Amino acid sequence: MRKLSLRLAVAVGTTGALVALTACSNGGGTAGGQDAALDPEADVTISVGDQPTADKPEEQAAFQKRIDEFESENPNITIEPTTEVWDAQTFQAKLAGGTLPTVMGVSLTYSHELIANGQLPDMTPYLEELDMVDDLNPLALDKVKDDEGHIYTIPTGLFSVGLAYNRDVFEQAGLDPDKPPADWDEVREYAKTIAEKVPGVAGYAQMTTNNTGGWMLTTMTYSKGGEVQDAGGTKATMGDATADSLQVLHDMRWEDDSMGKEFLYDQESVRQAFAAGKIGMVLQAPDAYDTVVKTYGFDPEAFGITALPQTGGDHGTLTGGSLKLFNAKATPNELLAAAKWVKYYEFDKYYDEDVAVDEAKTNAGEDKPVGLPGLPPVSQEVYDRYLGWIEPYINVPLENFSGYTDSGLQLVPEPPTGTQQTYAALDPVVQKVLTDKNADIGSTVDEANKTVDGIIAQAAR
Repeated sequence: MRKLSLRLAVAVGTTGALVALTACSNGGGTAGGQDAALDPEADVTISVGDQPTADKPEEQAAFQKRIDEFESENPNITIEPTTEVWDAQTFQAKLAGGTLPTVMGVSLTYSHELIANGQLPDMTPYLEELDMVDDLNPLALDKVKDDEGHIYTIPTGLFSVGLAYNRDVFEQAGLDPDKPPADWDEVREYAKTIAEKVPGVAGYAQMTTNNTGGWMLTTMTYSKGGEVQDAGGTKATMGDATADSLQVLHDMRWEDDSMGKEFLYDQESVRQAFAAGKIGMVLQAPDAYDTVVKTYGFDPEAFGITALPQTGGDHGTLTGGSLKLFNAKATPNELLAAAKWVKYYEFDKYYDEDVAVDEAKTNAGEDKPVGLPGLPPVSQEVYDRYLGWIEPYINVPLENFSGYTDSGLQLVPEPPTGTQQTYAALDPVVQKVLTDKNADIGSTVDEANKTVDGIIAQAAR
């Protein structure tokens, strides 16, 4: 299993003049008209996804304000915002149909297969002209390149999975919130204690639907030293670690009765239940704090997160992230404009102190999280400088994240081939163990390997 270190370092690039160029694709998809000369001053209209919906008027207004500012600085570019967001169930069909915006956010898991399938434009020339390449986190950048080093998307965020927990629930159960579980035996013990001493609260919950069941089963497998696919994504490799993970879930569900009564959670519903105080522990990344606090009104001081529990030594935790994906049918001028928008919207705060401080001050004034821990999309040096700029406005209880931020766990990449299809195929595996007391875990894992091998074979065609 290939592992990647948490420690990141990259030199900050210098700013160069923008000139006309010819953009061509090598090894991946080709954008419409990419053999035409680029004209940075040409009038162009692009569609941009991820616009907040009307039920979030403040966020929608803030998004539009950024668009207005961008268009003022770039009068030749017109942005048409859309509320289109990534959905694992519909993404592939929309991609094939060419109905996605010029640029939008999607899961980092897609990069490997979309590059291999030639479904993305080569963004290297545009990123080089915008001096973005050297500024990006190299760990993320490696995930969006082909074998020749051509870059096809822009990574905008990284995460690694930890164990989120409700500190108030811990205290109610007589557990020390400053000493969260470090291994899966302790998770089971803590979950049982919570279920027994705090009525109506599941000691531990597991996501199982919309690809999240397979995602978290993969995470648990990593924590026990196993893997779901080999490093090259050529075959399924689930074995004892996956079986042990399912056994832990089975035992908490059927022997301890410590997982409550709900077994069909996805990311949104499990965060909502967590925020409502119905869950003691659940696997999450630190960005869960943003959702449960800002969207669902959870007490910031009650949120805790620690490193992913391990078994039999420190094996690592799953890492993934988000990226900005560009429409392969876009023209070179549209692609440059879209890359400019991403640089402005996602990265300006890391290089402009005034932008960083203004955003942090505004967010703090609106009680939005400032300084939320996580893996940055830029180099650690640049990120540390940014944190220094916004330090007076940081309002996140950083001490509640110490178990996570102090972790030395290695970062293990997601399964490389048919990632989301693999996760989807493993959802019913987790559901079966949680709904069938007599499920044969060994044969279930064997069947899962056959299914994932079929996904890999299909991807290779």
